[in-house]
Amino acid sequence: MMSKRSVVQICGFVFFFVVVHYAHGDLSYSVLEEQKRGSVIGNIAKDLGLEVGRLSARKARVDMEGSDKQYCGVNLQSGDLFVSERIDREEHCGEKPSCVLKFDLLLENPLELHRLSLQVQDVNDNAPFFPRDTVKLEIRESAVKGAKYRISAAQDADIGKNSVQSYILQENPHFVFNIQTTSAGSKYGELVLDKELDREEQQEMKLLLTAVDGGSPQRSGTVVIHVIVLDANDNAPVFTESIYTATIAENSPIDTPVITVSASDADEGVNGEVTYEFGRISDKSRKLFSLEEKTGVISVAGSIDYEEGSKYEVSVEAKDGYGLSSEAKVIIDITDVNDNAPLIYIKSLTNPIPENVSPGTEVGIINVQDRDSDSNRQVRCSIQQNVPFKLVPSIKNYYSLVSTGQLDRELVSDYNITISATDEGSPPLSSSKTVQLSVADINDNPPVFEEQSYSAYVSENNKAGSTLCSVSARDPDWRQNGTVIYSLLGGEVNGAPVSSYVSVNGDTGVIHAVRSFDYEQFRSFKVQVMARDNGSPPLSSNVTVSVFISDVNDNSPQILYPGPEGKSFMTELVPKAAHGGSLVSKVIAVDADSGQNAWLSYQIVKSTDPGLFTIGVHSGEIRTQRDISETDSMKQNLVVSVKDNGQPSLSATCSMYLLISDNLAEVPELKDISYDEKNSKLTSYLIIALVCVSTFFLTFIIIILGVRFCRRRKPRLLFDGAVAIPSAYLPPNYADVDGTGTLRSAYNYDAYLTTGSRTSDFKFVSSYNDNTLPADQTLRKSPSDFAEVFGDCDDSPEVGTCAD
Repeated sequence: MMSKRSVVQICGFVFFFVVVHYAHGDLSYSVLEEQKRGSVIGNIAKDLGLEVGRLSARKARVDMEGSDKQYCGVNLQSGDLFVSERIDREEHCGEKPSCVLKFDLLLENPLELHRLSLQVQDVNDNAPFFPRDTVKLEIRESAVKGAKYRISAAQDADIGKNSVQSYILQENPHFVFNIQTTSAGSKYGELVLDKELDREEQQEMKLLLTAVDGGSPQRSGTVVIHVIVLDANDNAPVFTESIYTATIAENSPIDTPVITVSASDADEGVNGEVTYEFGRISDKSRKLFSLEEKTGVISVAGSIDYEEGSKYEVSVEAKDGYGLSSEAKVIIDITDVNDNAPLIYIKSLTNPIPENVSPGTEVGIINVQDRDSDSNRQVRCSIQQNVPFKLVPSIKNYYSLVSTGQLDRELVSDYNITISATDEGSPPLSSSKTVQLSVADINDNPPVFEEQSYSAYVSENNKAGSTLCSVSARDPDWRQNGTVIYSLLGGEVNGAPVSSYVSVNGDTGVIHAVRSFDYEQFRSFKVQVMARDNGSPPLSSNVTVSVFISDVNDNSPQILYPGPEGKSFMTELVPKAAHGGSLVSKVIAVDADSGQNAWLSYQIVKSTDPGLFTIGVHSGEIRTQRDISETDSMKQNLVVSVKDNGQPSLSATCSMYLLISDNLAEVPELKDISYDEKNSKLTSYLIIALVCVSTFFLTFIIIILGVRFCRRRKPRLLFDGAVAIPSAYLPPNYADVDGTGTLRSAYNYDAYLTTGSRTSDFKFVSSYNDNTLPADQTLRKSPSDFAEVFGDCDDSPEVGTCAD
């Protein structure tokens, strides 16, 4: 039964109790071993004065020094320190009276390290046990009262009051049991003879010895003492030393001798023969060492690791042939060998990291550990030199992985950082670990067009929707930051929105024509195309696309003179004295196209007298080929064709009416000029002519008087002026493709207008070269003659007209 004092002491250890004190930022806690997972040890946030919400942001965690196991954890929501794995005091500390586990509490941003000391309190979780189930004693019957026989003490992995406290020997008439302590401090039991033995009365007996600890609840272990009554053996073996010490290096091979123990017995014969066996020894030591029964040589029996244990204590018993024994302690020290390479742990890593992170930013925390001791434990840590990162020593064996330069994902998107750790042992051991670090994309690159500007060429009269050209831009950013969308910038072309002329495919950059273009309206225009990425915020760039429209021969020549049919009645008057090569008239035509499509050529396709007149192929000037003879017909009708140089070529035709006469007396015959071609309208023309003669008779007289008056004042007025082509015949923006002008400046014309000049014009030709007619050959007519000549003019628009 347990004493009241023991009960009070155990109750004093509450289920969890915490002793917290601050010393250089360290925290100390106490906890009973074998607690359930999740049991609360203490509150770190409260003890450090931290806000609970900051624990999660600073990634608080607890690491045990020299172990990969996480025996404790931190609840980031409450700040509680709790048990995360089974804690066995005997596993960590063995027989040490005090068991303290060291932990590191790590906080990031900024990096902060606190030492945690966890005092593990023993609980009575191990029962006492004896090295053997049966102890055999051979005692001579001559043994006197008070004779003592050594019994190996029971062992208990627990410490303090939870270890063995008392022994109970089964009631018997001959023996009692006492506890003794050696000079080395170890305990053993003695079986004391209280009443002499009588072999003839009882040759053997079996006694049950029970060892009881002081824990709650109590635990116990038993051993059977088998006593065999023999004749007398009065000397026990004696060791040469009470305590033996030995040193051996870790990793020593099996069967390596450690130390030899020796004991002697003064008896002779069987009573003096000594054998050795382990007395009090732990299970761990029993696996590592073996004892030769007859020689006392202790050898290595298992793999010895300094990191698992640096010192071992065992007891060795020496027995003679009849059961007398003695005990000695053997202390074996293990020396460290540099057999553990440094271990590298990635405690924290920001991955991926943005490419715009500033130099000096902490991206990871590295912890390096070496299980060896002394110089074998000292570690140098480094990384390769070709990466923009470095290791900065921080606290204890922690390093910060810090960026040293500007990152650019478009140049390097991933880094394989090799961390090397080398200890100071001889020979040194090293290890390495590769950390893959990815660089996250930032939208820091605008789209860039493949060309500084683009040109598109298209023929006029293109179909709507036809492809003009394609623009392409590249963005080295990733995913949506590198996705390019094309669009048109606002603007106008000839006063209309640019979108009414072209469109661009937002995905492919292909530019299409929205409408059909007309070269004669505009020959080129420019549009601005924008390439924008999908980043946030988006970046963009612009490029100019020049669209050039090429000409197509889609316009026929337009004849400006003689005027179109139905607008005027124009007749050229040629003197009979005209010599060969004299300028008679000129056909004036233009073409709205350009280039070779507007190069015009003239040809007479039909004439009253084919050999009388010729026309300049490129000038359109009509000249006489020979001198006019009396046999030539007075009325000459020429059909002129004007053709451009396009493929295929387009043309237009017009009729030119010439009257060969020297005086106005012959003018009345003009009324029959268009008879052949317009006979069906003769009746209508006669009626109109009669009306005109009646209405404008007085007007003609005034005009004739005025002409005569002007002739007296300026005799050469009729032949000094150029042909007066009304400005309406010359539309703007027509190109002069002949190179010398549509009308040659070497020739000049005068025009006489009648009172019916709106519908009819007479032209009198004169030039300043030798081939032109003399000025005195002016045609003259009386007013009555003019009335007869122009009687049909109002209804005869066909004379001197043009036909396409």
